Amino acid sequence: MLYNTARAVLRFFFLIMGLKVEGFRNIPRSGAVIVAPNHLSYLDPLLVAVAIDRPIHFMAKAELFNNKILGKLLTKVYAFPVKRGNADRHAIRHALQLMEEGKVLGIFPEGTRKRPGRVEHTQAGAAMIALRSGAPILPVACIGSDRSFPCGWLWPLIIRIGEPISMLDYQGQKINSETMEKLSNEITDKINALLSK
Repeated sequence: MLYNTARAVLRFFFLIMGLKVEGFRNIPRSGAVIVAPNHLSYLDPLLVAVAIDRPIHFMAKAELFNNKILGKLLTKVYAFPVKRGNADRHAIRHALQLMEEGKVLGIFPEGTRKRPGRVEHTQAGAAMIALRSGAPILPVACIGSDRSFPCGWLWPLIIRIGEPISMLDYQGQKINSETMEKLSNEITDKINALLSK
């Protein structure tokens, strides 16, 4: 309930700011999917949630949940904590459960906010969860979110959604560091292609 209300308010606000959503038709209408955007700003999860009209369960750094009020709010909008720097088995299990339930998982594959420009490297988390679950990955480019307010009035504020990356090409392959690196590189390339359009 809170998620839908917050999304409606944010959608109105961001559209006034000039938000443009491109590639809306690429969003799978049902079934599990992993949304994988680049990460420039704290606004990115909000913008992506507005652009994609299915509830997104975002992985968020565990430190954000240390604040009781913020932690409760994040939980109510379906975010869940992940400990960075090592393999958080609890977070991975939760993510796989979401995929089994046919929900939408949000992961920023760079792992943290980065400066604008090309994505240089993505962590293996999104690739590993996709390979284990078979869920497609939806590459997303956030453009202009790194600027301070009022973003859309002065420069483009765009969420560009790419075609899903299917796991069919990876069926039968062992889930090891080599396969995860191959898929991570594909995610990187797809996001960069969206950024350069």
